[in-house]
Amino acid sequence: MSAPKLSALVVAHNEEKRLPACLSHLTFADEIVVVLDKCTDGSRDIALAHGARIVEGRWDIEGDRRNTGIQACSGDWVLEVDADEHVPPALAEEVRRTIATTQFAWHEILVDNYIGDRLVRHGWGASYGKAAYPGLFRKEAKTWGRDRVHPSLVWRGAKGPMLTNRLDHYVDRNISDMIRRLDNYSTAKARDLRERGETWGSFPNNLRRMVTRFFKCYVRRKGYREGGYGLIIAICAALYPMLTHLKARYEKD
Repeated sequence: MSAPKLSALVVAHNEEKRLPACLSHLTFADEIVVVLDKCTDGSRDIALAHGARIVEGRWDIEGDRRNTGIQACSGDWVLEVDADEHVPPALAEEVRRTIATTQFAWHEILVDNYIGDRLVRHGWGASYGKAAYPGLFRKEAKTWGRDRVHPSLVWRGAKGPMLTNRLDHYVDRNISDMIRRLDNYSTAKARDLRERGETWGSFPNNLRRMVTRFFKCYVRRKGYREGGYGLIIAICAALYPMLTHLKARYEKD
C-alpha cells in the first residue's frame, strides 16, 4: 500500500512577517494549503513562493474558515498549524511515522510556548494558551464549531496516543501582546454570547471562576515555576471569563 498523503494546513490573516518561517518548516508534507482570511499584506505572495495551494475569502467565524481549509486539503491526513507555529524536524518525522502506522483517527500534539524568545512551559490552560492540541487527524475526523474564538470540536473516530515531540508556538512577543490577546479573545467570545442571548453565567459565578482558574494555572499547572510569566498567564486566564461576561452584558456591536 502507498503511504498516506499528508496535507499541512495554515489559516492566516495578514501574517507576512511570521508566515515564511512557518511554511519553511512544513516542507515534509505532501502539500501545503494556506487559507488567507481578509489578507491585505504580502501573505499571498509568500504562500505562493513556498508552493502552497491558496484559498482566499472573508470569514467572521473562526470555525468556518478552518472547516473551509480542511475541506480544501486533498490529503488523507491533515496537520493543522498556525502562522506563529513551527514544526521541528523530530516532530515532522514522528508525524510521518504516525500516519503510516496508526489505527486511530486523531492525535494530540504537545506544545512549547514562547513569549518572545523565552520558553514558558508551565501554567498554560483555562482557555488561555495551549499545552497540547488535537492537530493531527484524518481529513473527515474533525469539524470545527461556528464560534469566533475557541470553537468547539466534533470528532469522528477514536483518539490515539499523544505524540511525544513538541510543536514550537511563538504565542506572544511580550506581556503587552498577552494583554492585547486577552482583550481580543474576550471581545470575540462576548460577541458569540450576545448572538446566542447569553452572558456566560452570573457575576458571582464568574468571581468564583476567577479564583479557580488562577489556582489551576498558577498552582496545579505549576505556573509559579515560570516567575512573573506564570503569574501574568494565571491572571489573564482568571480574567478571561469575567471580562467576557461584562462585555457580553454591557457592550454592543
